[in-house]
Amino acid sequence: MSNFVPVTPSLGFPPIASSNADGAIAGRSSYGPWLGRTIEAIDATYGNGEFIFLKGVADTEVGSAVLYNPDDWSTSLLAANDIGSVAIAMSANGANKGGWYQIRGKAVVKAGTVSDNGNVYSTATAGTLDDAVVAGDRVKNAKFASANGTPSAGLAEIEIDHPFVDDAVAA
Repeated sequence: MSNFVPVTPSLGFPPIASSNADGAIAGRSSYGPWLGRTIEAIDATYGNGEFIFLKGVADTEVGSAVLYNPDDWSTSLLAANDIGSVAIAMSANGANKGGWYQIRGKAVVKAGTVSDNGNVYSTATAGTLDDAVVAGDRVKNAKFASANGTPSAGLAEIEIDHPFVDDAVAA
């Protein structure tokens, strides 16, 4: 799908599309020293992006939209009526794992039936975004950059810049 390569100078970062299994680093937190860190990376197809290292949650798939909490860097699959910061999973980063989530740039996200350049809304299907208008569920600082099915079924391209939801009715 994507092949982002870190450009932020630092040694030892896990690959963007991988998950760090619980307890994988002896003598350190299971999430390593990366929890809450942001880096920049580049992909030949999707260009530059920014990523944050977060704790995973059960049922996360590549492209899942998540809500994350800067208090402890935990995630939950984004759902209707959520409030907070949004990111896109770069790996199947389940419970007790840590991994990279995209917060800026062009990403690939789980999507319903959407149109190119459409506004983005959270849905009742946790972790999936759509362009169907739902009052209070618009994901701000995000827009679809393709129709669904790009690059494959159930996915769409999205352009994001530190997206968030606030459950406000006004766009």
